[in-house]
Amino acid sequence: MSVELYQKASIISVTAHSDGQRIDNFLFKTLKNIPKSRIYRMLRTGEVRINKKRAKASDKVMIDDQVRLPPLYQSSTEKVILPQNLKDRILAGILYEDDDLIILNKPPGLPVHGGTESSFGIIDVFRQSFPDAPFLELVHRLDKYTSGCLMIAKKRDTLKALHVLLQEGACQKTYLALVHGRWPKNEHTIDAPLLKHTLASGARKVQVHPDGKEALTRVNIEKCYANHSLLRLTPKTGRTHQLRVHLSYKGHPIVGDTKYGQRQLDQNLPATEKCRLFLHAFRLSFIHPKTELKLSVEAPLYADLAAVLERV
Repeated sequence: MSVELYQKASIISVTAHSDGQRIDNFLFKTLKNIPKSRIYRMLRTGEVRINKKRAKASDKVMIDDQVRLPPLYQSSTEKVILPQNLKDRILAGILYEDDDLIILNKPPGLPVHGGTESSFGIIDVFRQSFPDAPFLELVHRLDKYTSGCLMIAKKRDTLKALHVLLQEGACQKTYLALVHGRWPKNEHTIDAPLLKHTLASGARKVQVHPDGKEALTRVNIEKCYANHSLLRLTPKTGRTHQLRVHLSYKGHPIVGDTKYGQRQLDQNLPATEKCRLFLHAFRLSFIHPKTELKLSVEAPLYADLAAVLERV
């Protein structure tokens, strides 16, 4: 590692090239030698300001916005070079690709972005695999241990158009989740507001609370087992950890959910049935913003989840 250089607090003006970009993605590109864990930490602690207002990771920057950065130590250490076999494994999961976007069957265990727990994410795999691509950005996110359909935009106008579809509910996401217990056949909707807060550790925690934001999930039974149910879920809103919190709130936590689940229920599973979070983004359906044709892409279950279903 080379000697680190001290940088004073600074103001950066947003150009047209970064218009509409999330502030965390903007900072990743602007501060290439700053660890992503540090970037997320300074967003959580309010050290980053957009036009003098405290910035959140999900905020978007616009042309001529003034972004204030705190003093930073920049390391000139080179970025992590990812092994080719890892790149090949992830790229083999591409389900759909055209000139505007990629839809990937995201593998479990990898975050979409690097951060506190990992020095790289799915998007870094694509950027290193296609170094000459002028633009590659995540359209949305999936939790680290959630697998399934993940969209990556190849053009900024495509990214903006897909964001509009997501905001307007015109992009239907369908998930598969295995939950503890038998889901009531006549219950098809979970309508419970969600409140998000940050713990002292910096981790996010979400709970059902009357002061929270509206959150609505449609539920259909895919299959019932003796002590479990395989559910098909369609979130009508896009709140953080919405499906996991809603199902736990209804007394049917997702199998393998270490954050919102019930540890005792998971521990009672036979050893052969233990698994990671059983939540899979099964299908994406929307009107392609460029071709104007309906696109519906399905991601097959990864082998670990399919094996659990065979045993339950």
